Amino acid sequence: MTTLDVLGIGNAIVDTLSRADDDVLVGAGLIKGSMALVDEQRADALYELMGPTTVISGGSAANTMAGLASLGAKSGFVGKVKDDAAGREFTHDIRKAGVVFDTPHATDGAATARCLIFVTPDGQRTMNTFLGACQALQPEDIDETAVAGAKILYMEGYLWDPPGAKQAFLRAAKVSRAHGRTVALSLSDSFCVDRYRAEFLSLIRDRVVDILFANESELHALYETADFDAALAALRAEKGLLGVVTRSEKGCVVTSEGKVIAAPAFSVEEVVDTTGAGDLFAAGFLAGYARDLPHERSAALGAMAAAEIISHVGARPQKNLLQLARDNGIMA
Repeated sequence: MTTLDVLGIGNAIVDTLSRADDDVLVGAGLIKGSMALVDEQRADALYELMGPTTVISGGSAANTMAGLASLGAKSGFVGKVKDDAAGREFTHDIRKAGVVFDTPHATDGAATARCLIFVTPDGQRTMNTFLGACQALQPEDIDETAVAGAKILYMEGYLWDPPGAKQAFLRAAKVSRAHGRTVALSLSDSFCVDRYRAEFLSLIRDRVVDILFANESELHALYETADFDAALAALRAEKGLLGVVTRSEKGCVVTSEGKVIAAPAFSVEEVVDTTGAGDLFAAGFLAGYARDLPHERSAALGAMAAAEIISHVGARPQKNLLQLARDNGIMA
């Protein structure tokens, strides 16, 4: 029997967002649209460059689990925070979102992770992440009973940076596979793919991963080609893999058993902040997948959830996504 629809494992991060013009990014030596790992000193320096800020609990897989809960799914999260003000805020926020979160807080070591996000007028986000306590996640933080009881195990590519988190990922995947569950991986960021391309491909080809989420740039990075059709053909050739590729306003492409399904984007009046768009797309798709919906309907749920998240600042839903799906005729 399953106790959760989806269990996510990822970096537990508190986001600090601020609007900024492109010249601020240039002056700070930041690459627009990227995610960079920074130390605490660099994080403090970037914080001083920010204007008025919005502080919201985040983290890629945590955002996905919050989205799933908003869609009526039973979700849980595993991630490490310190027993400090930010850690307690993260814990409060994710539990209030309806997500099961029982990972013990760290009592010593680095502070709770934070991500400084500069949002430019076109809605693009440039992220600078101090991993902090995230790096303390270890294999012993994995509750094998919880993993075995989750229909789907969802993990973010960012876990591959800290060695302990990588081992936690592998332990959880082994348990999930042993119980006949489904393992999903989000590639997270093209720079993350550049760092660990060979290892990610091994996860796919060794059949550790059943579902792969990527955006266009991550797919290009994975297969080292600038040609989308060539990258998609390579993804289609991966045996036993369900591939889900988001393409912003172009919608998404789903590959399964050599077949390709193209699904449209969901209309949005204004793009305010793209932070969390991929995270919430994954939430919608997995909510449909967990209900055994056709891939087209799962993709529609993902597109709807992504559209909601980019219409406001922050990567956690501000509307009830289940009601939104019902209002739009996507779910009963």
